[in-house]
Amino acid sequence: MNLTIKPAPVRKSIHVKAAPQKAFDVFTGGMVRWWPKTHSINKQSPTKDVVMEPRVGGRWFERGEDGSECTWGQVLAWEPPSRLVLAWEIDGTWAHNPDVATEVEVLFIADGGGTRVELEHRNLERLGEHAEAMRSAFESPGGWSGILAGFESAADAT
Repeated sequence: MNLTIKPAPVRKSIHVKAAPQKAFDVFTGGMVRWWPKTHSINKQSPTKDVVMEPRVGGRWFERGEDGSECTWGQVLAWEPPSRLVLAWEIDGTWAHNPDVATEVEVLFIADGGGTRVELEHRNLERLGEHAEAMRSAFESPGGWSGILAGFESAADAT
């Protein structure tokens, strides 16, 4: 018998002052304003833009100052203003690899005068031998918590 232990998904939740539609728009259309510049896989050029094409099957990628592009993944579900699912196609060496696609689901839930944003990064076992190290990175202060803090600041500023 061969047992495989699946890493638990990484789950994070924040509250932003923006309404769900505005929060969805900032998350999907204004990512370059809040995604950390240090979190780039483009080895050729500093990040100029982070693009998420607004449709199922759309590309999710970064564009460098020199025009080079690095794919991060693709859009699996596009349901404004409530839900977004992305294929995270970045492997344990921080390079694009569609063969190890994990999933990032983001929910935008009306909550009082703002929005509760719930993020789940799942299927981490697809990262193979790098699964636990990547899970630790996603769970760290520089991972999804820090990334969502940047998003919160951008969403609250709108």
